[in-house]
Amino acid sequence: MTSSMRSLLSDHSRYVESFRLFLENSTEHQCMLEFIEKKLPGIISSIGNGKSTINILSVGGGAGEIDLQILAKVQAKFPGAFIHNDVIEPSVEQITNYKEHVAKTSNLENIKFTWHKETSLEYESRMKASGNMKTWSFIHMIQMLYYVKDISATIHFFHTLLEPGAKLLIILVSGTSGWSRLWKKYGPRLPLNDLCLYVSSADVEEVLDAAGLKYESYDLPSNMDITDCFTEGNEKGELMLDFLTETCHFSQTAPLDLKKELVEDLKNLEYSENIGGRYFFNNTLSAIVVESLK
Repeated sequence: MTSSMRSLLSDHSRYVESFRLFLENSTEHQCMLEFIEKKLPGIISSIGNGKSTINILSVGGGAGEIDLQILAKVQAKFPGAFIHNDVIEPSVEQITNYKEHVAKTSNLENIKFTWHKETSLEYESRMKASGNMKTWSFIHMIQMLYYVKDISATIHFFHTLLEPGAKLLIILVSGTSGWSRLWKKYGPRLPLNDLCLYVSSADVEEVLDAAGLKYESYDLPSNMDITDCFTEGNEKGELMLDFLTETCHFSQTAPLDLKKELVEDLKNLEYSENIGGRYFFNNTLSAIVVESLK
């Protein structure tokens, strides 16, 4: 690995640009929305039983698009309840976007939003220091476990905050996705950084099994059109390669042999499917629903 390769997360604006392109070219949000539409109502059916107030904690809530869809399902299931929705999100930009989404959304009168500009670890430290361990009816951690230092400790801490009958929802890439295979094969040759972990649903299930926690997993099939990655010099393709490899300007800074091998590999069936001459990367996610201990 050459010293000129650096993590994509070291350039925030390029990371945001590549992430937006990823959302445009993938069915990421669509597969989550389908899960929320079809499966979530059954999952949350018991979280508000007999309660006048439902407490929801969003860990890494981002810009709030998915959060608002979840809240709509909770409202529909428990129409008379008041909802406290707390959001842990370290990015000022994302919190601003979240607030804008809330302002444009109707029927939120019975929801109180509170934003905490901090990481999940900072939230944990603050709660432990205060001695006031607030409990929650529903906690969700969507696409955020890549950014914690200790997955097991993070899951354990938030699981202890569940009220009796509450649920913890974790969504991240599936152990059978192209991401998992890509990280296993190429992770050691890509820039090391302490900002992002190569973690999939298989790792999370291992943690839950070791802790003896009861959970159920759901597959969320998804793909991403990566055809532009195979056109040398294509700007969108280069941004997509950055996102796939978590490397800033991968095409310009990666050793030629690594670039050639990885780009060719992306065409293989274990990573992508060729449909009508276009390549669709396997972006399948897993939703893992963890039960409270009580």
